[in-house]
Amino acid sequence: MQMREAAERILFSQTLEEKLDLAPESVSDDSPGKAIGLPDAPGRPAELVMNAKSLRVDFPGMNKLHDDHERGKTLHFLANHELLAAELMALVLLRFPDAPKEYRQGVYEAMREEQMHTLMYMRRMKECGVHFGELPVNDYFWKLIAPMQTPMDFVTRLNLTFEQSNLDFSKHYAGLFRQAGDDGTGLVLEKIYRDEIGHVGHGVKWFRKWKEQGETDWNAFKKCLTFPLVPAKARGMAPYNAEGRRLAGLDEDFISHLEICVQSRGRTPVVHWFNPNAESYVAAEEMGWSYHPHKMESAMERDLEMLSMAWCRTDDILLMREHPGNAHLAYLQKVGFELPEVLESVEGRKLGGLRPWAWSPDARDVLEKYAEAVSSRLLWQWRAETPARWFSKEIGMDLSEKLGVSEGAHGEGVFCKDLKSAQGAIQNLLKQGDVLIKAAYSCAGRGHRRIQVGETEGTYLPWLEKMMELHGGVAVEPWLERVCDFSVLYEMRQEKGEGVVKWIGMTHMENDASGRFLGSVVFPKWTNGLDAEISEFLHREARVRELYRERVPEALAALLVGYSGPVGVDAMVFRKADGSLGLRRVIELNVRMTMGRVALELQKKLPAARRGRFRILRKKALSESELSDLCERRVGDLKIVLNHPETAREFIAVWER
Repeated sequence: MQMREAAERILFSQTLEEKLDLAPESVSDDSPGKAIGLPDAPGRPAELVMNAKSLRVDFPGMNKLHDDHERGKTLHFLANHELLAAELMALVLLRFPDAPKEYRQGVYEAMREEQMHTLMYMRRMKECGVHFGELPVNDYFWKLIAPMQTPMDFVTRLNLTFEQSNLDFSKHYAGLFRQAGDDGTGLVLEKIYRDEIGHVGHGVKWFRKWKEQGETDWNAFKKCLTFPLVPAKARGMAPYNAEGRRLAGLDEDFISHLEICVQSRGRTPVVHWFNPNAESYVAAEEMGWSYHPHKMESAMERDLEMLSMAWCRTDDILLMREHPGNAHLAYLQKVGFELPEVLESVEGRKLGGLRPWAWSPDARDVLEKYAEAVSSRLLWQWRAETPARWFSKEIGMDLSEKLGVSEGAHGEGVFCKDLKSAQGAIQNLLKQGDVLIKAAYSCAGRGHRRIQVGETEGTYLPWLEKMMELHGGVAVEPWLERVCDFSVLYEMRQEKGEGVVKWIGMTHMENDASGRFLGSVVFPKWTNGLDAEISEFLHREARVRELYRERVPEALAALLVGYSGPVGVDAMVFRKADGSLGLRRVIELNVRMTMGRVALELQKKLPAARRGRFRILRKKALSESELSDLCERRVGDLKIVLNHPETAREFIAVWER
């Protein structure tokens, strides 16, 4: 028998008996014939004709594997995949008669094995009371693979994508079926797993012959696929099986890249970018000076950019200045993160939006080249301008003003735009106690200065003059006896031309004596972390629920006209001179992402716990043993290291469960 004759029978026959009549082991390939055109579909009996709207099968969990009918449905789905694989291999032989004889022989042998796999599934299906053809079957594989233009297309689409993903599925489900007492199906899947290793190995061999020499397997594989086929589809919906891939001949570079590979499987991804020095870029542009991050600021940008994964969806893109390394991403997956796609550049992709930490001038400039990749119908568009006022301390005072005078509120201070008014405000407040000055575009406790009662003007005036020159204004506030800090998080979007503000949650903030950020603590219920005296004050006297869930959102909608994105309000409970408690309703309004929001989103992404604590550690402040412990990155530890501790320059972010 000629190879072509066997291939024609498997591809075009309209009965299962003919299709699955096992092709002979030895055939001649000396008359491969002419290349055929692409048929609309393979020949099938009426009950197995494919359609795009067929039943979607959710693979049963352990609780359903004991049910014969559930197992039969799954086997029906798998049998169609195996039959399709045989038909597609027959198509390769008929479409590419001039392909190397050795390659064609390998495809022929794999085609026979796919026939056997189909028959094995059919036998097990019958024993479960399900007949092949009684359920609809889909044409998904056919649509993605059949239009191939070269044998290389087939190798990358079937061997290295779908058959590679089956290395995960077949091994995992063989074990699950055996655990459920179905040794028969377990044996079938184990046989298929062993054969699949050979099929992937055959693809790897020819892929390496045909790819551009000198290019890594991983980069070549990514270049060969066209959407909707993406590298992530080469991973099965089961535990990642690195050993099976090694047996198939894939190299460690490919295996490690695929292990952490995540890519949108249909939804256009939103691009996220971390720019924590936003206020400094705004100040520089507003005041006309050139800003270049110094050593610590640059380290913050690079060390902490993995924090963006906290609010990314799985099919989003995290745009990074430096890739954190496959080993660290694999660690994050193992501790429970569903990672976004991590890239150092985004080229030639349709995008679902752009979401930086803040829409400051640096974000505008970096993301501008991606603006046209975002449909005008989508929410997260590139922004050419954001009002500088939104990044200034002045915006927080605007919010306080909109909230009006409240009994028990105190310490909002004043915003001064010239040196003379600032000096007057300072002298006036010093009559009551110490004073805190904040540069207009300062953040996270940087650019703050405490002035104590009795301090002469000459000690702080040079600093004040410099801040006026660089920032164009300062906030002058009374120094308060801090009892606790908290952050209220919102998400704002525009709907029908109006701002809609959604309350997201609240976190406890940990700041040092100067107000510099140390960390955030999140409880399943915010009040769980409060002292009884503070909790009673906030709910009965300060009426925080009404304030932050109703009045603040209404004020934000009126204040931030046209804005879409994250918003954070920092607040503080303080002790008055008479010993009673007071509420500073708005310490700062942050029209951007915040560390409090990072903590809240981390709590949502990771396994539930009584509480979670997010901290940013100074690497140089750690002892040798503390740093060594973090570098171990043990999966079962209560402390999760968010950025790579060994490559971090100055900062290490951790989540403590």
